Amino acid sequence: MTMPLALVAVMVVLYAGGVYLLLDRSLTRVLLGFLLVGNATNLLLFLTSGSFGAAPLYGTAEPEEMSDPLPQAFILTSIVITFGVSAFILALIYRAWRLARSSEDAVQDDEQDAALTAAESLTTEEVTDEELASTPEFPDDSDDDDSDDDSADGAGEPGPAGGVGEGARS
Repeated sequence: MTMPLALVAVMVVLYAGGVYLLLDRSLTRVLLGFLLVGNATNLLLFLTSGSFGAAPLYGTAEPEEMSDPLPQAFILTSIVITFGVSAFILALIYRAWRLARSSEDAVQDDEQDAALTAAESLTTEEVTDEELASTPEFPDDSDDDDSDDDSADGAGEPGPAGGVGEGARS
């Protein structure tokens, strides 16, 4: 198995350029460096796959004449991983660009925030058990709340359906 010297030189140049760009602080150059390293890795897998042969289908050729499908699967996996990480780095670049424009991403304080900041201490209102019981947990189930109040108040009294409430069963 011999490797073409020109492809090995291209792979080395891609790795060298990619690592050089990865070490830069600019996210755009990091992205370009990552893409170069990804392509160099694909070329490395391609070069190490061996000689070309017949398609790896059972019954079409002898096993010695077939090419190995594993490096092809590795190259496809490498392409997918490179695409996913590149999309993530592009999202980081876009977000960094948006944050660099300070006029659009500034948070404005409203009146309530200013009042909370100026207050010396925060006060809370005490909620009683009666207020909690009278407040429905789910606003759409107003009919169910009335039946729950009836059965909870009168233990042993008939409920709305004529049965005995929850308190009498225990």
